[in-house]
Amino acid sequence: MQSRAVPLEEGKEPSVINRTNQSKTPQLRLLRILVPFLALCVTFSVVSMFTIRYFGINGVPTTVKSTFQPCYEEPRSLEQWIRPPLNLIHTMTDKELLWRASFVPRIKKYPFQRVPKIAFMFLTKGPLPLAPIWERFLKGHEELYSIYVHSLPSFQADFLPSSVFYRRQIPSQVSEWGRMSMCDAERRLLANALLDISNEWFILLSESCIPLYNFSVIRHYLMKSQYSYMGAFDDPGKFGRGRYNESMAPEVNITQWRKGSQWFEVNRKLAISIVEDTMFYLKFERFCRPACYVDEHYFPTMLTILAGNLLANRSITWVDWSRGGPHPATFGRSDITEQFFKRILEGHNCTYNDRSSSICFLFARKFAPSALEPLLQLSPKVLGF
Repeated sequence: MQSRAVPLEEGKEPSVINRTNQSKTPQLRLLRILVPFLALCVTFSVVSMFTIRYFGINGVPTTVKSTFQPCYEEPRSLEQWIRPPLNLIHTMTDKELLWRASFVPRIKKYPFQRVPKIAFMFLTKGPLPLAPIWERFLKGHEELYSIYVHSLPSFQADFLPSSVFYRRQIPSQVSEWGRMSMCDAERRLLANALLDISNEWFILLSESCIPLYNFSVIRHYLMKSQYSYMGAFDDPGKFGRGRYNESMAPEVNITQWRKGSQWFEVNRKLAISIVEDTMFYLKFERFCRPACYVDEHYFPTMLTILAGNLLANRSITWVDWSRGGPHPATFGRSDITEQFFKRILEGHNCTYNDRSSSICFLFARKFAPSALEPLLQLSPKVLGF
């Protein structure tokens, strides 16, 4: 059988021809893929141009608007630094809160028109039965005060949106009378109130307190005062020095030991002194426990040591201890008369800005819920609001 001969191109070996044919094969495959793809792209472009011309540019979404919102907005103006918190509920621990509240500007003159306010701080277990008397007292002075309420954590307030107490509760913890937890609650109130840079005076109140004058009189009295009001006296008896523990020395010695009512009225300078304290706090927490009632000794002693010259050394919250016992008298419906208020408001003499004064009390306690109705009836005539 005769084999068939394939003529070769002149000057080429068989192996060279095979390699050339193999190299052309991938190029042809790539070309077959690219041609349809380019045709598809051209078709899509033509369709898009036709759609834009026919339906208008707004009919085609050319951009996607971002819905991302930053978690933290960096302050860019002074207003963002001085604006009080819009929501009193926060997640700060007490340690973080006290640290934040202790911030003090080094430059004393404010670079804006600051209107000083009064912070009314209510330390309660739950409801505020005398809220209507406070609503009337505060009406018309919305830019001149702030309200803060510390109640039991389990209490849910139901104030109407129109109330001055609406959403004014701060994050709270359980506090016990005579224990450091009571002072913790008071410091918590002060710290939250200090976050509003316009608050200048800080008034600690209970649910049984009432104002004794109208708002203008009380504000003028406080704003013009050179001193803060906290009772701090040296009681040599067993309920005074008798509660002192020698382990408190050298930070506190017995001659510096003071006693006073827990209800106080302090200016911003002393409020900061209270929240920034760590040294005296530890001493009182460890060595002043029942029958040493820390809420009667901690603040009076500490402030006497740190800033005794700034204290009037008296309280401007009236109470009646004449009935005896561990707690002052409570007054109900039958007690509320014009004669009763004359006894509170008249016949007193005290020192105000180093001068004699007959106005010695701005607030009073303790009033039962049953006292509300007669209080509302008499307040325009007797209290001036």
